[in-house]
Amino acid sequence: MRPDQTLVTLQREGTRITARTSEPVIRETVVGTSEREHEYSYLTTPLRQRGVACTVEYGLSDYIVHAELPDGSALIISPPQEPATDHPPGYPESWLVTRGHSDDSTLHEVIYDSEPDGPHARHGGSVPRLLAAIDARLDQLGLPHRPKSQRLTQESAADAVLHRAGFVPVVLFRERFHRLPSAMTDLVEQRQMVTRAIDMLRAEGFDVSCDPDLLDPSRPPPGDHGLSLGDRLGHLTQSIQSAAHTSEVVAALSELTAPGDGVLQRVVESLNTTADWWEGLGAPADPHYANRLRYITEKLDSYALEIRSMRGDLADRHTDHPDRVQAWVGRVAPEEPAAPRVAAALALSPTARRTTPAAPPSASAVRPTLPPARPSSAPGR
Repeated sequence: MRPDQTLVTLQREGTRITARTSEPVIRETVVGTSEREHEYSYLTTPLRQRGVACTVEYGLSDYIVHAELPDGSALIISPPQEPATDHPPGYPESWLVTRGHSDDSTLHEVIYDSEPDGPHARHGGSVPRLLAAIDARLDQLGLPHRPKSQRLTQESAADAVLHRAGFVPVVLFRERFHRLPSAMTDLVEQRQMVTRAIDMLRAEGFDVSCDPDLLDPSRPPPGDHGLSLGDRLGHLTQSIQSAAHTSEVVAALSELTAPGDGVLQRVVESLNTTADWWEGLGAPADPHYANRLRYITEKLDSYALEIRSMRGDLADRHTDHPDRVQAWVGRVAPEEPAAPRVAAALALSPTARRTTPAAPPSASAVRPTLPPARPSSAPGR
């Protein structure tokens, strides 16, 4: 796992296949030789971030992590030792975490055991589950939490990819993860979806860990997916954030509120069509879901009409934003040509300074140009 990547682990847990996201750990500038050679810094770094002193030592047949706790006790984080197993350095098939004290022989606590006959055997060599169990015990012992990171942002990005790949979110009291749909029991279909999800995650820059048995090696390599529809709408957000004149914001809102083919109108149509389709699916609760979806869609449609009216009010203002236009004018050096977006803003603003008269902008100049969308949730790749 590269230190700058968020890790998504896909694995079989009992009868379900899950995807769990863990934050990247920042590898320290100076690490011990054994840590660097035996790939344990992904364990020692998060422990040190919680104030735990760590060393990597050689055990009976493999390297282990020895973590000293403030109360004088220590954690031993160990791969299988007797018998030893053949695995890539630092990535065994299972883990054993114990806590003991050199001056108190009565203290012997098993915190985590994913060996084949252990209580956590279903997790195997999963690093996220290992760290989660250690963190939970350190929380109970009162150790300080590690500094805040961008975990929520990273998890949100992974959530979006897994959502598009067809996974279902699960939010429990102490954990959150994604899983394949409960009724998807065909092994071939499961492998296809897991493989597609991994392709999509890697394309977005995530590191992925997955049992090879869950993959479909016959699927062709992924092509260029391009931008999702949501990312395309993100360009509207960016244009609003940088707008210096009301007409620029009106142009973006027009894409959302246009009657007939505006984004909001298309969303309403898609939801109504979904309700009609769902109603005939055959289960007793399906009409309830369909009617609830129609109710929500009706509310959304009324809000879309209200937003369209507000867009008209903003269009009537037709003025510079007092905090934005001067900032944009000041960024353009007199001897340099303005960037296309800045030039468009100046052309639309009747109060902006000009060296030569500017013709009124055409409709194509005002309408935001969006890159082509990909069918981000389509099964093909």
